[in-house]
Parts: sequence; structure tokens; C-alpha cells
Amino acid sequence: MFRWGSVVSGFYAAVVLVLLLPGVALLAFKHTPPADEVLKMYLHWFPWLYAGVLVGGEALLLFLSVDTSWRRMRPRQHVAVTAALASFFAAVLAVCVIFAIEVVVYADNSPPLWEGRDNLFFATALGVWVCLWLIWGGIFIQYYRDSSKAVSAAVTWLLKGSVLELLIAVPSHVFVRQRGDCSAPAVTAFGIVTGIAIMLLAFGPGVLALYKKRLDAYARNSRQSS
Repeated sequence: MFRWGSVVSGFYAAVVLVLLLPGVALLAFKHTPPADEVLKMYLHWFPWLYAGVLVGGEALLLFLSVDTSWRRMRPRQHVAVTAALASFFAAVLAVCVIFAIEVVVYADNSPPLWEGRDNLFFATALGVWVCLWLIWGGIFIQYYRDSSKAVSAAVTWLLKGSVLELLIAVPSHVFVRQRGDCSAPAVTAFGIVTGIAIMLLAFGPGVLALYKKRLDAYARNSRQSS
């Protein structure tokens, strides 16, 4: 199972780096971006940080589900880590929704509160994200503190959240693109790619859990027949 977890994590890393990151540029530009623009994106630190966070979250969810499936350990340890991961990505999805709505309302302009105040804008965005992270983390721990299926619950949350985020980000992107905004499509494009990335992130542990469930069923059937 560890080997399959590594294979799934490697495949997800390749999808994020090769497909999803250039996808932001493809969605943001009105025309196909030149190769040198895509190369510049890979030379910047943010795409690598973004990909590292996504791949790291995928790996942790995979190895949590593999690691704890055959051992009886205190569930609170695993719930805390799983809650931190699930609430982290849920907060990312929520922030993407907020920004998608913001660019629909204000187009390329900043809201009056942030006009000409980039530091206040980023501080507010970071504060909102941290608050959402803590709120979602508290909710997750409250409901799944004594549950042995915290990882599967986290996967379900992330799948539903990513679908909801895409239902908002995609129409927002179409709207700002048709309106002819300059920088707003980049914001909604990032939201679309983030929603797809987190949806794919959730599929990995889900598929591996189904795979292990089938193997466990085979093992039980073989023991009963013998």
C-alpha cells in the first residue's frame, strides 16, 4: 500500500506541475501564452510553493489512510492532522470563492477599503484565510473526534467543497472574460485550477481506500473458505 501511495503521489505531482500550473496561464490569457511566459512561471517561487503544498497534502492524506488502517492507535492524533489538512484546503477553496465573487463585483478595481493599499489587502486576505482554517478545523474535530473514518470524511468534504467552488469560479471566469477585464480572469483562473487540483487531491486517498477495502474483502473471503 505504501508503494501505491507513492505512485499516486508522484502521478498527482506530475499532473499539478505539467498540466494544472500551465492551465492558469491558458485560462488567464485571451490567447495561448507563448512558451517563454510559461517558462517564467516555472522560474517563480510561488508555483513551486503552491505545488508543494498540494502534493504534500495529497501524500499526508494517502499515508494517513494507509498507515492507520491496520493499527489501533489513539484516534485524536490522526484526527488532529486530518482536521488540519481538510480545514486548510477548505479554507483555500473558500478564499478562492470570495475572490471570484470580488472580481465579478469590482472587476479590475480594488474595493474602496483596499484602494491603493496592497499591504492591507494581503493582510486582510491572510486573516480571512486563517480564520476560516481555524473555524473549519474546529468543526471537523468536533464531529470526527472519536471517528475511525476521519480521512474518508475529509475526502468527502474536499470533494463536495471543490465541486461547490467550481460552480462559482467557472461562471465567474466566463463573466469576467466576456466583460473584457484585464487582470480579473487571472484570479478566476487560479480559482478554477485550485478547485480542480483539490478535487484530484481528494480522489487519490478515496481510490486507495476503495482498493484496500477490496483487498481486505479478498483476505476475509480466503480466511472463511479455508
